[in-house]
Amino acid sequence: MSVAALELDIIQNPETREFPEFSLERLLGQVFAPTEGCKCCVLIDLEDMDLMKGYGFLNAEGHEVQKKAYEEFYLALKDGGMEALGMTGGEIYAFPMTYGSNLDLSDECYDAEGKELSLDRDIYTEYDLIFCISTYSATAPLTAKCKEFNFRGATLHGLNDVILNSGLAVDYNEVSSDSEKLRLAMTNADSIEIDFALEDGQVLTAWLSLNGQDAQKSHGLCNGLTPDIANLPAGEVYFVPADARGQFPMKYEDGTLGILDVENRSIIRSTLFDGDQATIDAHNARLADDPMTGTLGELGFGTQVLPVSGADIQDEKVLGTCHLATGRDDHLGGDILPEMFKKHENSTHDDILFAPHKTPNFNISQVRMKRGDQEEILIENFRASDYLLNAVRG
Repeated sequence: MSVAALELDIIQNPETREFPEFSLERLLGQVFAPTEGCKCCVLIDLEDMDLMKGYGFLNAEGHEVQKKAYEEFYLALKDGGMEALGMTGGEIYAFPMTYGSNLDLSDECYDAEGKELSLDRDIYTEYDLIFCISTYSATAPLTAKCKEFNFRGATLHGLNDVILNSGLAVDYNEVSSDSEKLRLAMTNADSIEIDFALEDGQVLTAWLSLNGQDAQKSHGLCNGLTPDIANLPAGEVYFVPADARGQFPMKYEDGTLGILDVENRSIIRSTLFDGDQATIDAHNARLADDPMTGTLGELGFGTQVLPVSGADIQDEKVLGTCHLATGRDDHLGGDILPEMFKKHENSTHDDILFAPHKTPNFNISQVRMKRGDQEEILIENFRASDYLLNAVRG
């Protein structure tokens, strides 16, 4: 069901939305039409490559994402899924974990017999559709590789049951239509301002220049035969910032809250608001050592009505949320490339999600867009504005 068909109370309370039962055949048939004649495979990441032999990871503690990949994709493809979609293949391979979002992958990978293979030689050249279900996102490196080797695919990092039964159970033709309507409502924006209201009454404002660029969308459909990678669940409108300044809060993994100062599109320092000063010091040391790690490479807005999954890959697609990202943005058409970082492990693309469940100690009080003489409110108190709702309703 599209956003336009949902009642306002469901849009504002996505946890109440009901979804159809997940179907891998429906998902792949919609996202990758045509599938007839395509050879497919599944990629997972592992810390210990010995666990790939004989699918040893299935009996090892943890590895929840990899087990979901095996159960919901590999077995489902083997159990008639490929035949129903006219596909062949269906093998599963593992590559070494990158330990960072969107870091380039090493070339080695392993099959279920423990044999070492080459991604370039044995995978990218041999398969038409590649489904990468991993701990860390591989969207950026696979976007580059798909163009080099002429394949299509999807990245589904952090896969869990909530995502399977909501973000991957939707009609992606409707997701694509909704995303396009919201893209048109925001495209060619000159600038965006975001107000963040903190618990102590402070209001921080971040200003981002977009220079009237065409907005892009992550809408899920990877159909046709053009090399492309779908990031699933999809449902996002995004920009590559041309400039940025001001301040915004950031909640670190340990719960520490910092206030980030931004100049010339880059985070230049973090100041402790609440939590552990050592966390702030570590971030500032990283910024000083490699300033490229603070460069803002993305501004994104969710377009779907979905429940919280606990994984940013879905939660950043929720209508009423927005996110910034630091680091490489070449996969988004930006100019921040991996070789511009001091160290390979620094060349990540890291999303900073602003959402009620993720950042309960501050509120996005308002997001404003300027487009020529037009000024519109896009989000207010983590809820999509009437302007956006009217746009998606056509």
